[in-house]
Amino acid sequence: MRNQQTDVLISGFGPVGATIANLLGIYGVRTLVVDKATEIFMAPRAIALDNEALRILQLAGLSEDAFERIAIPCVRMHSPYFGEFARINSSGDIDGHPKLVTFYQPDLEGALRDRLAMHACVRTALGAELIDFAQDDERVIARLRGADGEISTVTAKYLIGADGAGSRVRAQIGQAFKGSTYAQDWLIVDAKHVPQPIDHIEFLCDPRRPTPHMVAPGDRERWEFMLHPGETREEMERDATIHELLRPWGHPQDMHIERKAVYRFHARSVACFGAGRVFLAGDAAHITPPFAGQGLVAGLRDAANLSWKLAWVLNGRAATNVLDSYDTERRPHAKAMIGLAKFLGKLIMPSNTATAIFVHGLIRLLRFVPPLRAHFDNLGIKPKNTFKRGLFVRGASRARIVRGGLLPQGWVRNAAGAIVLSDELLGAALSLVGFGADASEQLDDATARAFASAGGRVVQIGHRGQRLHIGARQRYAEDLNSSLVPAFAPVGWAVIVRPDRTVLHDGPIANASTLVREALALLGAAAFDTRTSSIPV
Repeated sequence: MRNQQTDVLISGFGPVGATIANLLGIYGVRTLVVDKATEIFMAPRAIALDNEALRILQLAGLSEDAFERIAIPCVRMHSPYFGEFARINSSGDIDGHPKLVTFYQPDLEGALRDRLAMHACVRTALGAELIDFAQDDERVIARLRGADGEISTVTAKYLIGADGAGSRVRAQIGQAFKGSTYAQDWLIVDAKHVPQPIDHIEFLCDPRRPTPHMVAPGDRERWEFMLHPGETREEMERDATIHELLRPWGHPQDMHIERKAVYRFHARSVACFGAGRVFLAGDAAHITPPFAGQGLVAGLRDAANLSWKLAWVLNGRAATNVLDSYDTERRPHAKAMIGLAKFLGKLIMPSNTATAIFVHGLIRLLRFVPPLRAHFDNLGIKPKNTFKRGLFVRGASRARIVRGGLLPQGWVRNAAGAIVLSDELLGAALSLVGFGADASEQLDDATARAFASAGGRVVQIGHRGQRLHIGARQRYAEDLNSSLVPAFAPVGWAVIVRPDRTVLHDGPIANASTLVREALALLGAAAFDTRTSSIPV
């Protein structure tokens, strides 16, 4: 470790740090990951992932069977006075993934670490603790303490703090959590072999003791019991207390208690996700209560957004100011998700009986109005991961496309006849996607070379049964379930998609050269040498 050099140093090897490392490995970036712990923490923590998180893990190289997950058909909210007063429909899929799953965090971390072994450009140093660092305009110099107590130095071009809620990186760059906080103590109990298992998530919204309860892989279930004022950690973690709390779900002696611990849920965010050459991701940047199931999901969104930008800057494909868009894009959405979690928290844990009767009764009455019921039941209250400002060409599309929003994903048949998810067609590239036609035929030679130099790839997607001319410089697939053509974009339309699957630009295929030049200008790619290279196929 002494006097090592790397492009990116990641402090923290939890699921967010490991996802960033895998993405940087896919992009070919020299990366070093350090963590004081030498082993995966073998206890459940995060438990829920949505379709966006699963898509990011797909982007990071994890297959559908890489770790076990359970698809959740619904989320139910129960009141002791009104019964089921609200329900969220989480059955079905979006972008090729279930809307909501539960999982066992050690399994996910193990899968991410196994996958990381495939990337020769990524190294790990377990048992190594980040002590401090200094940065200038060109580098970050970090001091590490190894398991043997030896101090070593690592020089990196960028540092990412993915080191959790107690982030040392965050503290050193002066981005302490600011503003008002939301704090509440909860007892978390994870058990196996529950006699009366459930197959969904339920929130028992009793003001006497609010209790979220959910199923998890491996014959597991989780309960979260809110502590009353004056109840202590020692009192709540006693076996007698646990057995009494679990009694409504079966005889506690028949269950195997994996974990019991009191945690404090917070709702905080930093004022900026980075400073100079140092960036924060996951719980180091934002902490959210678990009621919306978005804690780890938000960190994975950070990983997807930041990783490709670092790779493009390091590879000379984009200007350094592109990195400013990480905070611009991610912080507002992370704060919106914290707001959703706080709102759901008010439903789940009303402060008294009168408030519970009023709030839960009102929600139940509003659900008799069909549009309001559909809005709530189908997650219309969930903030969309669409940017108002950031790294995309401003302006409204004339198609059903939102610049700054995610490109949908669907099942396609590729040129070899294999059925795959459409993101596999895009790969780890900046993509020019032509719907129903070959966009590469519309690119002049200079623009085509510049696009290739910027890590560009041309893709053609046709509607099912369409027979298209397949150009020599692009990939082709047939949309099998009309999720892209024409549901998303009409035939004869082009979309430029970032590696994190965000729409950068769009317009008619006939204007493909103009679209590409405007996108490259936004990346700061005007100085690229257009005399060499070609579009990858």
